[in-house]
Amino acid sequence: MQKIAIFASGAGSNARCIIDHFHGSPTVRVDLVVCNKPGAGVIGIAEDAGIDVLPIDRERFLNGDAYLPVFRDRSISLLVLAGFLWKLPPILIQAFPGQIVNIHPALLPRYGGKGMYGRHVHAAVLANGDKESGITIHQVDEHYDHGSIIFQAHLAITPGETPESLAHKVHELEHKHYPAVIERILKMQTAG
Repeated sequence: MQKIAIFASGAGSNARCIIDHFHGSPTVRVDLVVCNKPGAGVIGIAEDAGIDVLPIDRERFLNGDAYLPVFRDRSISLLVLAGFLWKLPPILIQAFPGQIVNIHPALLPRYGGKGMYGRHVHAAVLANGDKESGITIHQVDEHYDHGSIIFQAHLAITPGETPESLAHKVHELEHKHYPAVIERILKMQTAG
C-alpha cells in the first residue's frame, strides 16, 4: 500500500479532490493531512474522511526534525503539497528525494517564488497582460517553485478576466489534473 501525506494550509479543495480520488483504492491511501494553520478548512475535510491530521509547529518543522519520524513511522511514500505555504526544510527534501510534489497556480517558471501564491499570482498574470495561464505540477527542491516540472495545463485568459475569475478557472484545472498526476507518479514509483 502506497501512502500519501497531504500538506495544506487553507480551505483544502485540492486535498478534498485527492482524498476523493483515492477513496477505496486498493493500492493507495491518503494516510495523513499535515496542517500548519489551526482551524483551516482542510482539517474538517480530513476528519470527515477519517484521515489523521498532524498539526505542526513552526519551530519544530523548520528548525527541528520536521516531523520526519512521523512520516517514517507511517511509511509515507509521497508528500503532496496542496496549498501549503511554508517552504519545506532541507531535512524533508533530503529524506524524500523525488517524492515531494507541489501544484502551482501558474505556468512556471513564470510567477513563482516567495510570495507568489493564490490571488497574488493571478493579479500578476493579469497585470502583465498575459494571454494564457494555467497550472504546474512539479517536484519540490530547496527553492520555492523551482523543482523539475512534471505536468502543465494551459487555459486562455478572456477579456475582462479578474483575479477571482482566473482563480476559479485555475482551480478547475487543479481539481481535474492533480489527483490523476499523483496517481501516475505513484505508479512510476512502483514500476521503478
